[in-house]
Amino acid sequence: RKVERYETLLNEMRGHRYSFQNILTRNPKMRQIIDQARRIADSSATVLLLGESGTGKELFAQALHEASHRKKGPFVAINCGAIPHDLIESELFGYEEGAFSGARKRGKPGKFELACDGTLFLDEVGELPIESQAKLLRVLEERRIDRLGGTVPMDVDFRLVVATNRDLAAWVDAGKFRSDLLYRINEFPIEIPPLRSRPEDIPLLAKHFLTEVCLRERLPMQHLSEEAVRALMMHSWPGNVRELRSLMRQMADRKSTRLNSSHRIRS
Repeated sequence: RKVERYETLLNEMRGHRYSFQNILTRNPKMRQIIDQARRIADSSATVLLLGESGTGKELFAQALHEASHRKKGPFVAINCGAIPHDLIESELFGYEEGAFSGARKRGKPGKFELACDGTLFLDEVGELPIESQAKLLRVLEERRIDRLGGTVPMDVDFRLVVATNRDLAAWVDAGKFRSDLLYRINEFPIEIPPLRSRPEDIPLLAKHFLTEVCLRERLPMQHLSEEAVRALMMHSWPGNVRELRSLMRQMADRKSTRLNSSHRIRS
């Protein structure tokens, strides 16, 4: 257990990325999807990851990177929905010194630059402002960027993986997403099924997450009873794998708290 914990800590310190071996499943459809992803991992095709929130789209993005010839390069992720619209372009393109009020001295590289020779993962790409979508399309076509406030274009070489839980075709019809950008990023779509459609994975993942948190937090090793597994199987999991992982963390912490309280009472 100590060795596994130290390996976990070292992986976190090194910026450990997940591979396809880390995607646990017994579901035949999921296995087919993983096989498809493996086959295109080393290509330059842009991958569009589709699926509900919490299904593991970033896990797939990291696995695609690790299985490619770019694995020694950086994996740069950005959540387009978590950044204010007026800051998204400075995050993506970077800026030169004095480009705007509050800009850092000597400027700052953007995500396109940082991802050179590696992979850029744009999560929640459907949340990009429409004007930023046009600039993203131009970068994908030309593989060149201009920093905000800059005068010299810069060449960039990266592999793009994008993800969304939106129906982008419907957003195109609603005028919220550019059709030409959708065609450009939809070179190889991969749709990840929700957890409720692969019930055989629920006990497998639950046991894995429970063991993981016990090792990481140095808690007494815990196990799921048959009754607990049945209860997990009956839940619809609207938050998918992320919800299951969070629940296992809560269960481990609560059980540990009860054990500690019982020990103090006996003492």
